[in-house]
Amino acid sequence: MTAAITITPPNHPLTGRVIPPGSKSITNRALLLAALAKGTSRLTGALKSKDTSLMAAALRQMGVAIDEPDATSFVVISSGKLSAPSGPLMLGNAGTAVRFLTAAVSLVEGTVVVDGDEAMRKRPIGPLVDALRMLGIDASSPTGCPPVTIHGNGRFGSGRVEIDGSLSSQYVSALLMAAPFGEGPIDVALTGKDLDARGYVDLTVAAMTAFGARVSQVDHTTWRVEPTGYVATDFAIEPDASAATYLWAAEALTGGSIDLGVPMEAFTQPDAQAARFIRMFPRMPAVIDGSQMQDAVPTLAVLAAFNDTPVRFTGIANLRVKECDRVSALATELSRIRPDLAIEDGDDLLVASDPKLAGQTLPARIETYADHRIAMSLALAGLRIGGITILDPDCVGKTYPGYWDALRSLGVELGPAG
Repeated sequence: MTAAITITPPNHPLTGRVIPPGSKSITNRALLLAALAKGTSRLTGALKSKDTSLMAAALRQMGVAIDEPDATSFVVISSGKLSAPSGPLMLGNAGTAVRFLTAAVSLVEGTVVVDGDEAMRKRPIGPLVDALRMLGIDASSPTGCPPVTIHGNGRFGSGRVEIDGSLSSQYVSALLMAAPFGEGPIDVALTGKDLDARGYVDLTVAAMTAFGARVSQVDHTTWRVEPTGYVATDFAIEPDASAATYLWAAEALTGGSIDLGVPMEAFTQPDAQAARFIRMFPRMPAVIDGSQMQDAVPTLAVLAAFNDTPVRFTGIANLRVKECDRVSALATELSRIRPDLAIEDGDDLLVASDPKLAGQTLPARIETYADHRIAMSLALAGLRIGGITILDPDCVGKTYPGYWDALRSLGVELGPAG
């Protein structure tokens, strides 16, 4: 394990070719859908990281055969049913795996415990548990966070289920992906305010459709899922848009040209919306609504530190219940570089912006809170400011194990902390 790395600002534009890893969001959806489909599915362009490894391991615990013929492929062979595992499903701090499997294991005949690490046990899951109970599923979570215990009977009910998706769109995606195993059509309806990231539900529906599900939009807040089950298929996974944002920002900060192998416009994931604001740098707007591209907000916040004018990020309250409280973390760590460079204003993040930061040496040891996105985004500051040290750099393995190698390949010097 590497305790810390210090970034030496390159004195040249970053140029070269870096292919981002496959999308974590799509990989974990495809792994689950392939596991629920009878037959053999081949997933190509997939992400191999801590989060996807935890999902694959949990599916193997439930009797699914998953081969890994190369660095970007999974071959999933399934009977179309999940078996009761011999012990709890331990999923670390992988939010997609925990939320998706909490609903999916309702299809198991037997008892399943879905659990995670200490950080995961602080992340809310109550709305999803409540929705499962509405479908007649015996699910419990005494703390409103993992662990969740599900006593499944192999069925997923039918009718209408209401879900508060304001904390996480993953609750909605979890219900949708299990719903094709209903005893009849299931309507998944939103309550409360709109989704934090509706685009991720669109990703879910697209993946479900590829595996043979029939999903229709009844109205703006309701989806109807027919009881079709899934059909094994070959499925190509696009590169990760969240990972791409770091490379787009590195390009913008250094005046470089980085070939990602995929144009900005080709991404379908919500975080690709960040490209529009990155293109505006150093004249990003005064207010950016991050509600529909939440994983890209850390990237944009660091870029905003070098913007010509201050930037306020709104619609980001849900960042407080990610791998860490990202609103607080961004304010704290940017302000290690220069006092009050960023502050919390309610649930908004206000980045003061100072183009004169570029070229300075401002030694700062950046805490990463075991959060991959804090590590990768704050590292961008080190492309223009000397003395930036990233603690626990290995945490990027959650979604982008090759991140530091990618920066090195572009000519960025990364050394041990001084």
